[in-house]
Amino acid sequence: MYSNQSVAIENHSTVTSVVSVVLTVWLALVFLLGADGSFVRPPGTPPFPIVIGVTVPIIVFLAAFRLLKAFREFVLTVDLRLMTGIQAWRFAGLGFLALYAHGVLPGLFAWPAGLGDIAIGVTAPWIILALIRQPSFAAGQLFMVWNLLGILDLVVAVSAGALSSALAVGVAGEVTTAPMAQLPLVLIPACLVPLFIMLHLATLFQARRLATFADSRERV
Repeated sequence: MYSNQSVAIENHSTVTSVVSVVLTVWLALVFLLGADGSFVRPPGTPPFPIVIGVTVPIIVFLAAFRLLKAFREFVLTVDLRLMTGIQAWRFAGLGFLALYAHGVLPGLFAWPAGLGDIAIGVTAPWIILALIRQPSFAAGQLFMVWNLLGILDLVVAVSAGALSSALAVGVAGEVTTAPMAQLPLVLIPACLVPLFIMLHLATLFQARRLATFADSRERV
């Protein structure tokens, strides 16, 4: 028994180290590509580099979760309160509205992205309190809906950004989403957005497992 526990702890430590390295390499890669202008596209064209930057990490995460048992166990044991607490940083979506007010970003993107992030960021502390006071809250419908809304907000933000970019005509003085393809703002769609989505997914995976366990106990 103690041997199994030692192996489990060692595996968890190894996966944690690997995840840390992957996150560091990912951030460095996005930074280098951003500095090189690799995410920039001409006005009026779909922002395919950013779309790739958003979707590829999520696909890799889902593939690793499905195929790698050690990684799956790691994801299913991360503290729900920690993952929810990280979402509170999305209150910084207020910055999108500030950039809109200063004529840096278009309203078509800034308003849905900013308001959606603020809503999730503001409500995150209340979700954490609910998890602390009643751990079974994690298996409830409200917790799952909150996470789904968090994902929806990010999908809407990326879609609005892509639409705004595609609709740009490139006239002088036009306000576009071009700054989102340049440093430092490119770190948001290419790093933070997929990271927040992965945190929501990990939370939902845990919530589903808890709900299944609760249902099985009620049937006994």
